[in-house]
Amino acid sequence: MTGYQKLYRSIALLSLLLLLFMAWANAVIKNTSKPYLSDSIEQLSGFRVGLLLGTRKNLQNGEPNEFFFNRIDATIELYKKRKITYILISGDNNRAGYNEPLDMKMELLRQGIPDSAIYLDYAGFRTLDSVVRAKAVFGLNRLLVISQRFHNERAVYLARAHGIEAFGYNAKDVQGYKGVKTMLREAFAKTKAWIDLAVGVQPRFLGERIKIG
Repeated sequence: MTGYQKLYRSIALLSLLLLLFMAWANAVIKNTSKPYLSDSIEQLSGFRVGLLLGTRKNLQNGEPNEFFFNRIDATIELYKKRKITYILISGDNNRAGYNEPLDMKMELLRQGIPDSAIYLDYAGFRTLDSVVRAKAVFGLNRLLVISQRFHNERAVYLARAHGIEAFGYNAKDVQGYKGVKTMLREAFAKTKAWIDLAVGVQPRFLGERIKIG
């Protein structure tokens, strides 16, 4: 066997091990969080706070982001049916002109949600930051995560690993190319989430306590 063949074989073996590890990590997160996720609003008990996870309002090509608006619709439905009393929006605001929490708040206000029910977390740079800060900064030990199922799986898994009694309400998903592309990215995100827990990664920022309500 030539040196090139040995190198190729080693790369192939490492790639296979990586894929197996990713598949295992994804399965662990999905199976662990599954009992705490719901597609039916009628099956949910009441929650004081719903944690709405941020995403961009528009895609890079300027088109509306369906993930954004589907999460907004789910949040409005939960609030109007009195499944949540307050809404904590956690998202990215790390550069000028990009503000996920504020964009979501403005859309909720536009559709009739009162300002007094909405709180913003501008330091939710990652899902890990959002759920840990919900407890460490906003004092939440029980909450309902609002996002698509693939995202709720990871968020609820991370939250429960940090001692939060977290459940998830699954907003409508996005079909087609946009959805497939997101699923591929999510496979890597779930793997990283497992690694982050294993090595004890913490949020980028914490800060002073903020009381909701």
